[in-house]
Amino acid sequence: MTQPQDNLTPFQSVTWCFDRAADQLKLSNDLRELMRRPWRELRVEVPVRLDNGTLKVFTGYRIQHNGARGPYKGGIRFDPSADEDEVRALASLMTWKTALADIPYGGAKGGVQCDPTQLSEGEMNRLTRRYTQNIAHLLGPQRDIPAPDLGTNQREMAWMMDAYGQMYGHTPSIVTGKPIELGGSYGREAAPGHGAVMVMKTWAALNRYALPGKSVVVQGFGQVGSRIARLMAEEGCIVVAVSDVRGGVYNPKGLDMADLLRHNATAGTVRGFRGADAVTNAEILTLPCDILAPAAVGEVLNSSNADRVKAALILEGANHPTTPGADAVFNQRGATVLPDILVNAGGVVVSYFEWAQNIQQFRWSEDRVNQELRVVMERATQEVVRRAQAAQVTLREAAFQIGVERVGRAIELRGFV
Repeated sequence: MTQPQDNLTPFQSVTWCFDRAADQLKLSNDLRELMRRPWRELRVEVPVRLDNGTLKVFTGYRIQHNGARGPYKGGIRFDPSADEDEVRALASLMTWKTALADIPYGGAKGGVQCDPTQLSEGEMNRLTRRYTQNIAHLLGPQRDIPAPDLGTNQREMAWMMDAYGQMYGHTPSIVTGKPIELGGSYGREAAPGHGAVMVMKTWAALNRYALPGKSVVVQGFGQVGSRIARLMAEEGCIVVAVSDVRGGVYNPKGLDMADLLRHNATAGTVRGFRGADAVTNAEILTLPCDILAPAAVGEVLNSSNADRVKAALILEGANHPTTPGADAVFNQRGATVLPDILVNAGGVVVSYFEWAQNIQQFRWSEDRVNQELRVVMERATQEVVRRAQAAQVTLREAAFQIGVERVGRAIELRGFV
């Protein structure tokens, strides 16, 4: 295979990783054809009456990449970057992620190209409901189950559930990531961050890597990044820098996480935190540290900055934060990358638990949710590490191999090829 380049679209980048795994697994051409491209793509126009009386039409998508292992599963992203290629890339990542975690789902993703920060609560409500109505014929508890993603949260999931219910009757299992009061699961909101640190701890134990005293930088201080930072600090790590969309703060001696969390809750940003220097989101990626956790948006680590990244260990909390070109740089210098389809799988794992609870009409305790999550994340990490060692490949290649292999086997068992 040719060397990876950075002039690829997001979907081409993810497909490059798939093709590498397919080559290593020696997949047949028939299987490759069935697994490379999405099985269904829907584009919808979403008209919304704004508060000022004008009508604005947004473009939305629901892309179902592969359903061989079960119902399609994937979040809904409300963001200006949520174009067709971005959503297609995220849908394919969900296919490999759910297979790697070994939960009975396929992969999908949805998105609307909009800026939620510029919309009122009423406008967001109308946008969410109209989008749900336009894609509802694809959805169903045994067909396609959305969840939150960038720009959406419990609120939008409640609106989606209600909009779907108005058409088809009360159906809590149609979405996950809902409020607890509407059938959501305890532990779901915290799951992506908790799962990431479970992966980190499992990998560290397998490699005799002592976490206490290691310096950590976290880019992104939302639900995922803030929990990664807090939990890593509880493990004895020294969190030296964090950032959000408005910028970051850095103190080489370490940030007081309790004070930082209070400041963030009050100010709505980490910027302005006393006792730390201001840094940009670009600068934070190249600060000296042992562990770098990109937990914001995709492709922040690329060929333009990979050679300046000083971390020896990268914990990918975000979806696709590392381009194939950057991955090659890290591999060449011996940096370890814990890949996104493993690290941030905690969210979809607990979404699976939520879906199962809704179907059973029986709620689990938060302790049980976290115990079950730990079992899945530890098992998946162990499988990736074993495959990487046995096949002499990187952790990302091992993760993709496992995911691709499982989806391919499901396709064969169904008799598609």
